[in-house]
Amino acid sequence: MSNTTQLIPFTINFHNNIPDQLMYHTHATYEIYYFHAGKVNYLINDRIYKLESGDMILMHGMTLHKAHLEQIDCYERTIIHFDPFYFKQHMQPSFVPDLLMPFHKLKNIRLSFIEPVRIEIETLLHKLVLLQQSVEPLAIERSHIVLLELMLLIYTQCQQPLEDIKQNQHASTKEKHVQNIISYIEEHYSEEVSLQHIQEALHLNKFYLSKSFKEVTGTTIFQYMLERRIYAAKVLLIKQISTITDISYEVGFKHPAHFSRSFKLVTGVTAEQYRKQYSSLDKNH
Repeated sequence: MSNTTQLIPFTINFHNNIPDQLMYHTHATYEIYYFHAGKVNYLINDRIYKLESGDMILMHGMTLHKAHLEQIDCYERTIIHFDPFYFKQHMQPSFVPDLLMPFHKLKNIRLSFIEPVRIEIETLLHKLVLLQQSVEPLAIERSHIVLLELMLLIYTQCQQPLEDIKQNQHASTKEKHVQNIISYIEEHYSEEVSLQHIQEALHLNKFYLSKSFKEVTGTTIFQYMLERRIYAAKVLLIKQISTITDISYEVGFKHPAHFSRSFKLVTGVTAEQYRKQYSSLDKNH
């Protein structure tokens, strides 16, 4: 799994191909994810969203997320990553409201739009993709203006009452059970967790739960729990001065050596290297 270890001002990509790997990952940048077409369950922290064409997800900072494709022959989305510090300091005019408010207040929310707004959003995204690829003079500056227009539009739409934001109301029984598994892990990942524990808590057969989780998410319950513990460790490594050993115990590992191996396997760097990388980024800000 690769992670962004150097903040970037702003990137946008339209994808209509299937990535080689769709794994859980995090990054320090904020993300705007716009779903064009396909059949996807999108997992964000402890929530599962069955996406529909025209859905947008706003992701706030270090957010554990993953797309699981139910239909592998079609997957189209546009993704924007941006450094919130750079945006606030160098792109957002002083005379407009805080355009990062939806990211801070709503945190990892799925939005849907009526047709006129949807067309406007897709037009702006298309302009951004073309400008990012352009070598014309002032293309970067023009892309910043278009991004501001998009952020203003998102901000305006997020002023609607929260009940107008579409929830995951069409989930199947199986998807609801998987959501319950994820919610259970969210509450107990720092403790000892087994399939037996989950079976007793949810009153469902553990083999059914294990099979359903794999079908809906594309990964196993215990791989997800490992990723969740590593994600928690990442946050603590940045925010706390506790020792790495103490952090390993805090997020649910019984043995520091197992934590060290798992952290390196998942992130590609050691816990100490990860802490130093993000500590240097914080100092630069």
